[in-house]
Formats: sequence, structure tokens, C-alpha cells
Amino acid sequence: MGVKAVVFDAFGTVVQIQRPLHPFRQILKEGIRQGRRPKPDDIHDLMTQNLSLRAAADKFGIEIDQDKWGVIQRALDEELESIQPYPDGQKAIELLQREGLHVGVCSNLAMPYGAAVRRLYPGLDAYGFSYEIGAMKPDPVIYKATCKLLGRTTSQVAMIGDSQKCDRDGPRALGIKGFFLDRQGGGERAFKDLVTFARFVLIGMSEK
Repeated sequence: MGVKAVVFDAFGTVVQIQRPLHPFRQILKEGIRQGRRPKPDDIHDLMTQNLSLRAAADKFGIEIDQDKWGVIQRALDEELESIQPYPDGQKAIELLQREGLHVGVCSNLAMPYGAAVRRLYPGLDAYGFSYEIGAMKPDPVIYKATCKLLGRTTSQVAMIGDSQKCDRDGPRALGIKGFFLDRQGGGERAFKDLVTFARFVLIGMSEK
């Protein structure tokens, strides 16, 4: 396969939110109650800018009283605390790193969630977060930036995640070897778990 580095999507792939409370969505709902109409770029702005909860509310011109702030902040804290790694993600990354491959993540996420990924996977070689790079998958910019952080060309990188559009097709358009993770097993030519994927990558390397 010629693979020198592997990139994983984060949420739904190597980490999961066990208690989703959607604090940023709560802010947008407060805006709706105040007469602000949601805009097509709202999610893009949340994912591509370094915005805390308060900074997001300020950006969108949403006023939230102190009591409500307490509720929303607690929701964020509880949600972040509930983020856990997938066991097969940990094992897959361990297998790949043991064989000398560089490993990174490439993920669309808002700023507070990046620290959780770094906490659970502290030994990765690259963290391609949309809010730091300023672009969201499937924008080619985020894939190129992640490959650059890994010190590899796109043709040397494999990627996997739970979105066909963002983690398989988007990377493939740039020459990255993109693959789809379908834990339910219904996807055509998809991997059901990350350990199988990691072994597939390593077998491909050994055959070169």
C-alpha cells in the first residue's frame, strides 16, 4: 500500500460521547427563542473558529442570562467528561505505532472537544482539528494540513472514519487511501472495527 501514516476520524471512530447534551445547540436554540434565525454558516463557524461557549454566543449576538449559562456550562462539562475511547481505536493505534507508522486524527469539532481527544490519545503525531486549521472535512485544506503535520505526502497516508463523504471519498479525491468504518456492518466494502483495519494496513505494508 505504500502507507507511512494513518489518520483516524475522532468522534464516532476513536472516541464516543456517551452522554450527548449538545451545549452549542442549546445556545443556538436560545437564539431562536430571541428571534435569531439560524444561518447556514452557523455550524461552519462553530467548527472552524476557536470559539468557547461564551465566544460563540457573542459571535451570534445571543444574550444568555447567568442562570442559563450555568445550565449550559454544566452540560458541556458533563458531555466532555462522558467522552470515552473506543477500545478497538486504542488497540489499532497501538498496533500501528508499534510498527513505526505515524498516526494522527482529522476531525470536525468545536474548540472545547479538542482537549478531550488529546487527553484520551496523548501520543499521536498530528491533531488535525477543524477549529485550529480553519477548514472542515471534506474541504481539501484540512486533509492537506493534517498530512503536513504528519510530515507525509497524501499518497503515503491512509484514513478511516464513520463518514463516507468525509473520511473515505474526500480523502480519496486527494490521493489519500480513504476507508469507511461501519460498526453496524451494513456498509459495502467497509470495515466493522479498527483493529481489522489496522491489520489490513500492516499486511499491505508487508506485501510491498
